[in-house]
Amino acid sequence: MVSVELFTPEALVKRQLELLAPAKNADYGIEAIRHGADAVYIGGPAFGARHNAGNSVEDIARLAEFAHRYHAQVFVALNTILMDNEIDKAQKLIWELYEAGVDALIIQDMGVLQLDLPPIALHASTQTDNRSPEKTVFLEQVGFSQVVLARELNIPQIRDIAASTKMKLEFFIHGALCVSYSGLCNLSHAYSNRSANRGECSQMCRLPCNLTTRDGDVLAENQHLLSLKDNNQTDNLEALIDAGISSFKIEGRLKDITYLKNVTAHYRQQLDAIIAKRNDLESISHGRCEFNFTPDPDKSFNRGKTDYFVNERTEAIEHFSSPKFIGEKIGRITQVGKDFIKIDTKESGKDIQFNNGDGLCYFVEHYETQRLSDDKLSGLRVNRADGHTLYLTEVPKDLKVGVMMFRNFDHKFEATLNKDSATRKITVDMKLFDTDDGVGLTITDVHNISASATLICDKAPANDQAKTADNLKKQLGKLGSSDFVLNKVNLHTAQMWFLPASMINELRRDAVSALMAARVAAYKRPERWVHDKSARFPQKALSFLSNVANEKAKSFYEQHGVIQIEDTYEKNTVLHDAPLMVTKHCLRYSFNLCPKEVEGIKAEPMFLDVGKDKLKLVFDCHKCEMMIVGSNQLVKQQ
Repeated sequence: MVSVELFTPEALVKRQLELLAPAKNADYGIEAIRHGADAVYIGGPAFGARHNAGNSVEDIARLAEFAHRYHAQVFVALNTILMDNEIDKAQKLIWELYEAGVDALIIQDMGVLQLDLPPIALHASTQTDNRSPEKTVFLEQVGFSQVVLARELNIPQIRDIAASTKMKLEFFIHGALCVSYSGLCNLSHAYSNRSANRGECSQMCRLPCNLTTRDGDVLAENQHLLSLKDNNQTDNLEALIDAGISSFKIEGRLKDITYLKNVTAHYRQQLDAIIAKRNDLESISHGRCEFNFTPDPDKSFNRGKTDYFVNERTEAIEHFSSPKFIGEKIGRITQVGKDFIKIDTKESGKDIQFNNGDGLCYFVEHYETQRLSDDKLSGLRVNRADGHTLYLTEVPKDLKVGVMMFRNFDHKFEATLNKDSATRKITVDMKLFDTDDGVGLTITDVHNISASATLICDKAPANDQAKTADNLKKQLGKLGSSDFVLNKVNLHTAQMWFLPASMINELRRDAVSALMAARVAAYKRPERWVHDKSARFPQKALSFLSNVANEKAKSFYEQHGVIQIEDTYEKNTVLHDAPLMVTKHCLRYSFNLCPKEVEGIKAEPMFLDVGKDKLKLVFDCHKCEMMIVGSNQLVKQQ
């Protein structure tokens, strides 16, 4: 017989932190949770801002069922703008996702708030351009419980927003950086009819280009001038916590499984270390993770690392040489042989161990211009590693003594991550006790969720009481592949009874099953916040940059006090030159031509040549912003 008893803990006073990981699909999401994620975000069958990362409702339901075992959450990104003919489909999908167990929706289109919605929590996507206390207050008033802040914010700005709202603040801590403010980029749509706001960005910003002044002076050629390094906030986590961030988001719904495991495990360890030294913090989900590898985000795809603007503007946010993964610096070539190279690893600052199958890459310098470009980024595979002597199938002719080498594929590390590489367990205590007609077992986890099972049996005293007690504890502690790991067993029977191992195993299995059911029953999805229809939007007029694509969204803004509303850029009604991108990345600053930094410099426009296209750069020095201005090529072609 199985019984379930729930114990509700006293009101939590600790602040709960959430590590939020991406999920390309349900299996990726499950691995993210195993590797320490408190929540995962995933694309549904449609309307997610990663066109190639859609998933069925059935798969999302499977992910939610797994996540809730650990009281982890599943958010679905429904964060594209919607056209009028998509509204009904979106509403139907939202109900299906709610019934599948989804905890929250991440949305951009305010038309969604005008729909007949289930009581599901709503999160404001970074695409809604969340940079000010006024905007954040409004989003809270209309029913959002969590908001993804703009990546460009610094610590004081985050602190100001946190002081204005009760919403949970979410911030990107790792992964690729869009050069534009999220939601303020129409470059891809204008030149390829692939809208970033519709999940189809062509990543035109990652292409090589030339930079010229108004007078025609060439400042840079064939460089990736809009390509940024990747975000890495490892060193700023505690400062972000103290500023008000509670949800720490990893970018990468299109990244591979080894990236997901490695980066999630890295930040799990970082956050756990902070939680362990403070008594005011805890993880929002349950379970402790153990890994059979040492997490190292430098070994997974990245374009170098930057903390962007968290600590104000710095000189090292861009990655002009290449948008590809170069990997970790391993050292310079000291000898080139017929079928091998030797590498001195001193400059790497690490004890580099090479493996058969490692992937290496290197730049070939343009000695005339002292410039690096990814058209000269070359790669090779190590056939056999003998210490720092690496044997190759063929030694490239451009490999020379002194060339710096990088490793962008650590074969041993990747092989480990492609296997089972983590476990996540919840600690429990057990109590064995007498019943009128047998014995019972209660299992209680560290969150005070408890369940019991009983067994009808004859109770004959054991001959060797001490040995029987030891055997009982050992047998009861065999939790194997369950979600649980034993802390201690308390034996509260009148004396040690002789119980066959088969009976003990049956009792333990029933109690474990009951506890799993109790934990699922104890989990409560977050509730949707109330929509205050009297709230006033902080602006009276909205340009095309506000991405109003349907009548429902227009009605929403009118209801909240907006008088003038332009159609989104995707409607192709903007016929003049307009800002196709607004960014805090400034090429004047990158090339030491900032009027705030260099006396006598004026913020005159510059030009980018991207292939055959010429784009104008306009600088707003008061806001420290750069705009890429151009016309809609789709309109021109009509």
